[in-house]
Amino acid sequence: MTELDKLTAAVEAADWKTICALQDIPVLGARVVHSAQGDIAVFRNAEDEVFALQDRCAHKAGPLSQGIVHGRQVTCPLHGWKFELASGEAVAPDVGCTRAFEVAVADGQVKLKV
Repeated sequence: MTELDKLTAAVEAADWKTICALQDIPVLGARVVHSAQGDIAVFRNAEDEVFALQDRCAHKAGPLSQGIVHGRQVTCPLHGWKFELASGEAVAPDVGCTRAFEVAVADGQVKLKV
């Protein structure tokens, strides 16, 4: 079994939801998914890595999906707070975090664990 097959089996076995194709998320941008947990911003960086965060800045509740993606971080469009896309942690000197969600790409499809 290849690594891709193992990942695909693990994704299908868990509580994952297919949300879109990878190409549906703009490079250095985001797509918003509406869920029972609130809006979730699904980001794609220049390296085609995909991340998912609650679409709410920990500072003033700004929409992170409208922020600027750079590397593995996003900058809130309201007051410039930066967050790590992998963890949701604010970048120093700011303190706080927003919820991060598990996300995976299998066969070109983006899957979100909700």
